[in-house]
This record gives sequence, structure tokens and C-alpha cells, in this order.
Amino acid sequence: MVTRLSSSATPGGRPSIVEVLLSCGRPLSQGLVGAMAGPVAARAAYTLLTRPRPVRAPGPSAKAPAGAEGPGEGSGAGTVADEPDPWRRTNFRGRSVTLQEGPALASGVCAASLVTPGLTPRARASCALAAAGAAAFGAYDDLSGSPAARGLRGHLGALARGRVTTGLVKMVGIGATGVASAALLRRSAADTLLDGALIAASANLVNLFDLRPGRAAKLVLLAAAPALASPAAPLVGPVVGASAALLPDDLAERSMLGDAGANALGAALGVAAVARAPRPVRLVLLGGAVALTLASERTSFSRVIDRVPALRRLDRWGRCV
Repeated sequence: MVTRLSSSATPGGRPSIVEVLLSCGRPLSQGLVGAMAGPVAARAAYTLLTRPRPVRAPGPSAKAPAGAEGPGEGSGAGTVADEPDPWRRTNFRGRSVTLQEGPALASGVCAASLVTPGLTPRARASCALAAAGAAAFGAYDDLSGSPAARGLRGHLGALARGRVTTGLVKMVGIGATGVASAALLRRSAADTLLDGALIAASANLVNLFDLRPGRAAKLVLLAAAPALASPAAPLVGPVVGASAALLPDDLAERSMLGDAGANALGAALGVAAVARAPRPVRLVLLGGAVALTLASERTSFSRVIDRVPALRRLDRWGRCV
């Protein structure tokens, strides 16, 4: 008797090559949808947030600047400049850049995750909450923070002296939103705490690399792009697309991620890991994130990167000279 084998099964009941390819191709196609939606949403948000601010007309008491006397002097004619933009910062080379890239990128990730196929409502909500919460607390630190206390040791040291820093508020806030995001996935209490810690640690880790133009976004792309071939593709697709869309502005030193953008990217990647990876992998990822965070208290990542030729070339690729 001749046994006929279908193209979708092997004699032992194991999945065939066709089934394996289809199972891999479905998340990949879903992730690519997210990778296309991410740039559209992020670029639209960036354009909206960085549009020129209107110039206000001065009141009757406004005085013309010295040397600008003219026919309208003292009558309120003409215009005056707006107040300083709180979203502008001076980068490491002394160039003025906008921090609006961060909120725009976080908006793109959140919006794209809501329309990417292949996600349950709880997974969508978890990703959006983690990214939005991390961006909100990161923006608070961007706008109100002081460079007086830096790193985990600096913030805890300030707390020991009775002072609560904006960085400490950010850490507690991102930790809380991380646990809330993990709780949406409805796992055990132990898994929820583990997942919340991984989301928060990922958010902090990406932020530690945001010290040079494009560095954090490159790190995210290198970490997330391979995951497009995994079951996590629908969650990492929006991150890949939004990061790639705004990377040119970051490299050209027109904008920077700031804490809002870097924390949001890390939190979104953390959700992708906790939603799709088994517990042993999540434990390893959390251990790695914590180890790198502690290492950053004693070692400068920038110095390490500059000492390794391959890392130095990758880090400087695409930057303004």
C-alpha cells in the first residue's frame, strides 16, 4: 500500500518545511506592516511638532530693539520673537537641536502598534502604555531635569541627602508603567514583576546609549531588525520603522531623541520581549540589562566604543563631520 504524504505534514506528524516557512512568514509580513506604519506616524508627528512657531505681535508698550528705530517706533508696529523654546538643547558639539524627535518617535510607535496586524488587544495596549508612559516621564526629565545628579548612583545619593531628583521620579514612573504594561498580559504575579522590571530596564538601557547622534537609534535597529523574523515581529515592526524614519534627522544633528525618545524605544522593545519570549530568555535579558546598567556606573560606553575600531566606525557612520 502506498502512503500519500501531504505537502503540509511529515510522516511523524512534525511540521513540514512549508508549514515552518508559512509560520515564519506570517509574523514577518505583519511586522513589515508595522514597519511601514511606524515611519508614516512618526514623520507626521515630527512635522507637526517642529512646525515654525507663530511670531506674536508686541503690545503697545513693546519697545523696538536698539538700532531698529523706524516709522513704527513706540506704536506697537512690527513683531517680537517668542520666548525661548523649551524643547531646544545644545548637543555635545555645541549645535542647537530639538528634543521633539522623542515625542514624535514615541507617538509613531504607539500609533503603529495600534494598527499592526497579529496583535491581541492586550498586547497593543501593553506596548502603547509602556512607550507612552516612558516617553512622558522621559519628557519630564528632559524639560525639568538638572545635570547635577546623573546615573543610578547620583540619583540614589541625592535621595540619601533628602533630595528627590527628576531622574529618580522618572525611574519610579517608568518602573510603575512597566509593571502596569506587564499586568495587561495577564500572567502570574511573579511573571508580572519580572516583565515589568525587564520593560523598565530596557527603557533605561537604551537611554544610556543616547550620548551621540544616532547611537541609540542604531542600537535599537540592530537589536530589533533580526526580531522581524521571529514571533515578536508585529511588536518590533513599529519600533524599527519609526526609528529608521527619524534617524537621518538625528544623524544630521537637527534633532535628538532625549530621554523621551530613548526611554520609549527601550520600553517598546521590552514589551516585545516579555510578550513573546519564554521565561528563561526574559531572565537572561533582564540580567544582561541590569549588568550593563551597573557597568555604566563605572565605565564610559563612549570610551569603550571609541577604543574598538569596528564599533567606532559603526557609531560614526552617517554623522555630520
